Amino acid sequence: MATELYQQLADRGFIYQSTHEEELRRRLAQPPQTFYIGFDPTADSLHIGSLIPIIAMMHLQRAGHYPIAVLGGGTAMVGDPSGKTEMRRMLTPEAIAANGIGIRRQLERFLDLSPQRGALVNNADWLAELKYIDFLRDIGRHFSVNRMLTAESYRQRLESGLSFIEFNYMLLQAYDFYVLFRDRQCTLQMGGQDQWGNIVAGVDLIRRLTGKEAFGITFPLLTSRSGEKFGKTAAGAVWLDENRTPVYDFYQFWRNCEDEEIGRLLRLFTFLPLTEIAELEKQRGQEINRVKEILAFEVTAMVHGQEKAAEAYRAAIGRFGSADPEGKVKTSSAIAAITLAETADNLPSTDLPRQELERTTIVELFVRTGLCQSKGQARRLIQQGGAYLNDERLAADGPLTAAHFPGDTLMLRAGKKRYHRVRLR
Repeated sequence: MATELYQQLADRGFIYQSTHEEELRRRLAQPPQTFYIGFDPTADSLHIGSLIPIIAMMHLQRAGHYPIAVLGGGTAMVGDPSGKTEMRRMLTPEAIAANGIGIRRQLERFLDLSPQRGALVNNADWLAELKYIDFLRDIGRHFSVNRMLTAESYRQRLESGLSFIEFNYMLLQAYDFYVLFRDRQCTLQMGGQDQWGNIVAGVDLIRRLTGKEAFGITFPLLTSRSGEKFGKTAAGAVWLDENRTPVYDFYQFWRNCEDEEIGRLLRLFTFLPLTEIAELEKQRGQEINRVKEILAFEVTAMVHGQEKAAEAYRAAIGRFGSADPEGKVKTSSAIAAITLAETADNLPSTDLPRQELERTTIVELFVRTGLCQSKGQARRLIQQGGAYLNDERLAADGPLTAAHFPGDTLMLRAGKKRYHRVRLR
């Protein structure tokens, strides 16, 4: 099982680079190993770009390893230049502390950070107390400026300008790794691919100071076709805080992903079995939209809980209809348990007085509900096999009866996606 953990991460697309791969495979086969990822509190919420490292931590913790989430209360005072075209806005200590509270709450949704299972620490606890001259003598002497300038995070900024304070970030992150190695036996650091230089610097510092080996893994940075970081929209980042990004908008972000991305996103952002994902990504045509519903539901449920994910799904079904009303796409996702009846409260509806029941035809009801613009259009819909009553395909027009209204409710469907509920009053 544990021998397969590294391969499982690779198969799901998490591994972009790693140090000492064979030894790392062996270590991950022998839980518990202590590992960490850092999160700088530059805002009071994480965004979906943080989900890849968080989910990677969840995979390792589920396999028996010990996660340390490092809140960058110290490094946030400096600012990480990685992936940035300009210097970050400097934050006050008060703002950093307030942001840290929000991020801590979010991380605790995903990880068990009770003392026996994991930890959340703040690097300000050791960085804030450093004496500058001592730090330069003891730590800075192990760093080559020439080598630092070859790091991707620094090279990209040389033309636009790299401040001296940002230049120190690599030293501080490497020192974080050393402190966690020294005090908590942490042997693995993980982060985005733009963190490779900083992670390798930490591995090298540990080797120089202790003579022992530590390890690093980086994750791929997902980008759109235009090269923009994944999770960015015209309205800005897609946040994990529902006060910043409403749950429905969060759901719709995933629901609207590009067809060719669906397999990769399912592997990275859900815990569905790889064998099931392989079947899901084979879907074509209308069924691919059902796979997108599954992706959107799974990620929303992980971030906001199943109840809110179900609410978002029902609201989307109410507006746009189900992508798979006949249940052709099989899945182990909890979305499969949400039936059409459960989504009915979100569907457009029309009341039909009982006294009008016997003198109303099915064709007339399609017009009355707005599913068709005319009786002729309704008749053509029936002839073409696109009209449904209570999920049964209609073959001909006819009068309505009380039998059509089990529980005083009837469900009409035009095509695959347009639903309308009719209530007998």
